[in-house]
Amino acid sequence: MKKYALLLGVSLIALMALGMFSSAIGDSHGGTKGKSAVKAKNEDWKAEFPDYYESWRGTSKSDEIVDMLKKNPQMVILWAGYGFAKDYNKARGHMYGLVSNVNSLRTGAPTGPTDGPMPTACWTCKSPDVQRVIDEDGENEYFTGKWARLGDQIVNTIGCADCHDSESYELTISRDYLARGLEASPVDYSKVDDTQMHSLVCAGCHVEYYFKATEYKDTAGADQKAMVVTLPWSEGFLAEEAEAYYDGIDFADWTHSISKAPMLKAQHPDYELYTTGLHFKRGVSCADCHMPETADGEADHAVSNPMTNIKNSCLNCHDATEEELKATLETKYNRREQLNQMAMNTLATAHLEAGKAWEAGATEAEMAEVLQLLRSGQWFWDYAIASHGGYIHAPEESLRVLGVAINKGSDARIKLAGILAKHGVMNYEAPDYSTKEKAQALAGVDLEKEIKAKIQFRNTLFKEWTESAIKNGYLDPDARKGMTDNTSYPK
Repeated sequence: MKKYALLLGVSLIALMALGMFSSAIGDSHGGTKGKSAVKAKNEDWKAEFPDYYESWRGTSKSDEIVDMLKKNPQMVILWAGYGFAKDYNKARGHMYGLVSNVNSLRTGAPTGPTDGPMPTACWTCKSPDVQRVIDEDGENEYFTGKWARLGDQIVNTIGCADCHDSESYELTISRDYLARGLEASPVDYSKVDDTQMHSLVCAGCHVEYYFKATEYKDTAGADQKAMVVTLPWSEGFLAEEAEAYYDGIDFADWTHSISKAPMLKAQHPDYELYTTGLHFKRGVSCADCHMPETADGEADHAVSNPMTNIKNSCLNCHDATEEELKATLETKYNRREQLNQMAMNTLATAHLEAGKAWEAGATEAEMAEVLQLLRSGQWFWDYAIASHGGYIHAPEESLRVLGVAINKGSDARIKLAGILAKHGVMNYEAPDYSTKEKAQALAGVDLEKEIKAKIQFRNTLFKEWTESAIKNGYLDPDARKGMTDNTSYPK
């Protein structure tokens, strides 16, 4: 077993047994209130753990913006009518978790605490301030209202208290929705060992989830509705099982603006895919690869892509040279990417063909099966791709799921060919979506308008949030020093 110093002797403290999971959930879900013990400012951990703090700040080096919509314009068509069609970048280092959320065109350009497109739940994986606010105000209260409502309080980026208890420093599950998901799943989590905890702390964010509308009464007795982060784990961790959960509650994230299909958006089911792979079965944790031991035997808190540190991340276990391992991983990636491109092209074209079918006069009865195939096929594609490292975590499962996506997309296109022919449309060719600009025009995205509004927000309300947070003691003035301000759009 590796030595992890701060991670050593890990336990779930008060949450080890499922019965205790339930107890903790019951206390907070109804809205416990009071001053939180959560040390949300990462700088508050620096004096006692200076080496870990500096190591963690190393995640700021992962600052490159990779515009995934520019790289894969099919995604714009796939997400037409949804925020991801505006802006979607490859994940960066933890130091950028919060500012990437603020800068994203998906979170809009609110002018005050009650407007904007997103609920407060969109902060949930980005900051240890989330648990502090939940402790102080109550969980339902936190999940109520708009994203902008807490902009001057959710200000510290992903860090120490997201993984460690602020008093004992042991690893802990800091999000109650994860505890509820574990309890609801078919897997027995009543006994959790150190290796499992080195992955479960990551599962608080690197999972699939949705926002469950939850009605409650506030302290004044008024009716309120919280949009609570919820994990669809009661059926299991496979793509089919999550889909069955969503179908069972008739849930859709949005209605596709071109095909009119009721769609699902996978978030980042990293943990779920990982549990189907060989690393999980051999007892390899997330921390083993993403936080490998340094020369002095401590865990490297500069959480990163293992490919940047193969010697420490991979070669402790794999009997291969660095060059051989890189070649193997490149082969796995290329295989996944080939099926990814096939799935995206098939599904994107099918959405456009469905749009043409509606235009030609297709009926809801004629389109019902097509829309279900589009919903399901895209769900399988997204489940495989939203987890960026799926081709390493679970290569066989990723390819299997992409194969299902391609098959469903192809079935949809075959049925659409018949519907189009029935309505007099023969040999239809979908319009060109080979660039981000062309795809966004088809999807109705006014990128110039979105960027202009976002820049205005960044120069006004966001600056006010930062100033207020520093004044009220929520944010250390030096917390964001040394960070770049890269975005996918010109500022």
